[in-house]
Amino acid sequence: MSMINNLRAAVRPHLRRSDEGPYDTLRPGHGPSAVVDCAVYQGGKRHGESCSPREAAQRVKRARETDAGSFSWIGLHEPTEAEFEGIAQRFGLHPLAVEDAVHAHQRPKVERYDDVLFAVFKTIRYVEHDQLTPTSEVVETGELMVFAGQDFVITVRHGGHSSLQELRHRLEADIDGTGLLAKGPSAVLHAIADQVVDNYLLVADRLQTDVDEIEFDVFANKGGRGTDVGRVYQLKREVLEFKRAVAPLLRPMQQLSEPMQRLVDPDIQKYFRDVADHLARVTEQVHGFDELLNSLLQANLAQVSVAQNEDMRKITAWAAIFAVPTMITGIYGMNFDYMPELHHKYGYPMVLGGIVVICIGMYRGFRRNGWL
Repeated sequence: MSMINNLRAAVRPHLRRSDEGPYDTLRPGHGPSAVVDCAVYQGGKRHGESCSPREAAQRVKRARETDAGSFSWIGLHEPTEAEFEGIAQRFGLHPLAVEDAVHAHQRPKVERYDDVLFAVFKTIRYVEHDQLTPTSEVVETGELMVFAGQDFVITVRHGGHSSLQELRHRLEADIDGTGLLAKGPSAVLHAIADQVVDNYLLVADRLQTDVDEIEFDVFANKGGRGTDVGRVYQLKREVLEFKRAVAPLLRPMQQLSEPMQRLVDPDIQKYFRDVADHLARVTEQVHGFDELLNSLLQANLAQVSVAQNEDMRKITAWAAIFAVPTMITGIYGMNFDYMPELHHKYGYPMVLGGIVVICIGMYRGFRRNGWL
């Protein structure tokens, strides 16, 4: 019921509120605003200084009279419903997508709402650690949502990493000389996807080191007792978290590179094919990590089972050896009248010697068969 109420509140008009909401402004460095940066781009260049989303919408409307490629880029960090409400209404964002963007914890996906693409990316950061333990955090996840319309891009970031500030500056400086910003909002969507996937590649390379370390410990562990299984399980959990971020995104990236996708500039579609190729590579790596860790768990359990079997064989062999003197002394403890040591001078030493000979023979036999 609360979800329905939220959707209704997002789409019904607010008759008693001003045109500019309390969070529809840019307050860099202080204040409650979730807007990190907001700018208008015209001809592939940043036009003017940072402004509020309201001002950006007005500037773009005027700029598109002379330049149809003009658009605004609004960046937000962990906005609340109240902070995002005015922006969502101003740009006509679908309430379902708005709810996903505000509450986060979404599955990676790309959806289309009329003329707006809504993309959800899981951002991954590798957590440095001196040694992998059963409680080590290996990867930290965040979320990045992108609304790409005809004349606007709205990015919503959740988490303390994967800032887009450096990416924005790089695109504005056009360091690689491609002039991607001139291609409109779809170019920004590609740049964000490319940065996220490139970061996946870096994290996968770092994870490779941890997986190799675990593999070495499993097969090189002295004594054949296996490694600490808690470390293997912990790394597997982290790899599964990485896998949940990567695997669902492959098909959407491939769809964005298809010619039928009219919301993406044709010149940008080839770039999405490159992103999809890199993502496929990461997906294969992560699947390989998962399968290898499964094999390492089985190998570790097999080593433990073999070690337990060896222990049981040793225990059984020693029990058999000690059973001989126990049996003989038990018989002699029955106090019969006619016993060797009662009537023969060397009977007692002969019985003891027989026990020792039998035990030594059994010990050598067990050693020869690998039981001891």
